[in-house]
Amino acid sequence: MNPRTQRGVTLVELLVGLAIGLLTIAVALGALMVSRGVSGTVSDASGIQQQAAYAFRVIGLQLRQAGSLRLNLQPDAASTPEPYMAPVAFETDYTDPDDSSSFSIKSHTLSGKNAPGAGEYALSVGYRNFTEPVFTSSSAQSLQRNCLGGNGTNALVLSEFVLFAPSADPAIRELRCNGNGQVQPIINNVASFQVRYLLQDNTTTPGISTITPVDADGVTNWTQVQAVEVCLVLFGAELIELPATPPANDPSTSYRDCNGTLTDMRTLASPRTRRMHVAFRNTFQLRSQGLVGSVL
Repeated sequence: MNPRTQRGVTLVELLVGLAIGLLTIAVALGALMVSRGVSGTVSDASGIQQQAAYAFRVIGLQLRQAGSLRLNLQPDAASTPEPYMAPVAFETDYTDPDDSSSFSIKSHTLSGKNAPGAGEYALSVGYRNFTEPVFTSSSAQSLQRNCLGGNGTNALVLSEFVLFAPSADPAIRELRCNGNGQVQPIINNVASFQVRYLLQDNTTTPGISTITPVDADGVTNWTQVQAVEVCLVLFGAELIELPATPPANDPSTSYRDCNGTLTDMRTLASPRTRRMHVAFRNTFQLRSQGLVGSVL
């Protein structure tokens, strides 16, 4: 073989090869960053949806129980010739003889505050605790649970919800639950937690009932509340790309708050600035409110 035919690449060929390699790497990195951004946004949206679903499941479980009363199958000692003719009655207020805990229909069923302060709660829900026969135990057991999964006291299952957002630490925005004295957060990254109460009014036009949504300060008789509307605004953890310049209130850079206000996500303070915000609403009807109103 002729030695003069054995030679490597020239400098120009080496530089062209390096340029092609670097260009390939740059394209791959760009595609990776775009894919990661899309994946992060999708994951953020999925996490927000899951948190909202869990919060509404916990709140809804308590609200659907609010107003429920225990059916006492033996309200007195009267005997009847047939068991099906024995009188029954719904229990109203109750005080347990063992732990002295009490349940009051008027005080514990439902209450709320517009602007809760330290130690106060935006939404409070309670119902009568009692035991009943179960297949898994020889003794009667309570199947009622508060927002943290506890039994509560012998007489009362109580759940209180509040948005905990201390001014000393803006990064903390949690929806907390107090279940009979035990407090813990159930979801985080909560921008807003608002509650409205749907009042039934049949006094203005007799025979025709109207439903009026009011806040807590507008409720004078809690037994008139037929349903509760809960609104949550949750925000994500991922920064999202938003145009730096107006127009203001651009739908692509804004979200609609619980009160209907269009809010620009670019103008929010940390940690909410330039993060995805989604509003969720649900309405929960209360049971036995007509009966409760006639008992009180």
